[in-house]
Amino acid sequence: MKMETIKAVLDACYQAQRIRTMLPTLPDGVTPSYIHFFDLIETMEQKGMRVKVSDISDRLGIPRPGVTRTVKEMEAKGYLQKVSSAQDKRVTYLSMTEAGKALSRKYNEEFFSQLAPLLCDIPEADADCTIRTISKMYDIMSERRISLT
Repeated sequence: MKMETIKAVLDACYQAQRIRTMLPTLPDGVTPSYIHFFDLIETMEQKGMRVKVSDISDRLGIPRPGVTRTVKEMEAKGYLQKVSSAQDKRVTYLSMTEAGKALSRKYNEEFFSQLAPLLCDIPEADADCTIRTISKMYDIMSERRISLT
């Protein structure tokens, strides 16, 4: 990749970061990571899977202590509940409470359903390519930290 292209991609990443600040305001005490966790939990449950903290950590590439901390916050606010495995009490599964499902549904229905028609001119293939490119750059840069000293 040419140096100019690298700079342009990094500028686009900065714009993407700014786009995230334009997301609708969430209720007090609710962070965007809650919505991200809800989406992952719903996706996994739709596939018949039961979700553990380690699943969220592995799938989102977030260290377990950070996931555990967020899960505890979500549980304290009534959005998630922990359920011990009947077979092995050391294993704990996460599930969304009705309040968690309602918050997730509200965010998806009110925000993403309004956003989708506005983005209809962007082909899925372009979006998929953007996702792959950013993911690849993230992987490369997180594996090989470059320092200027």
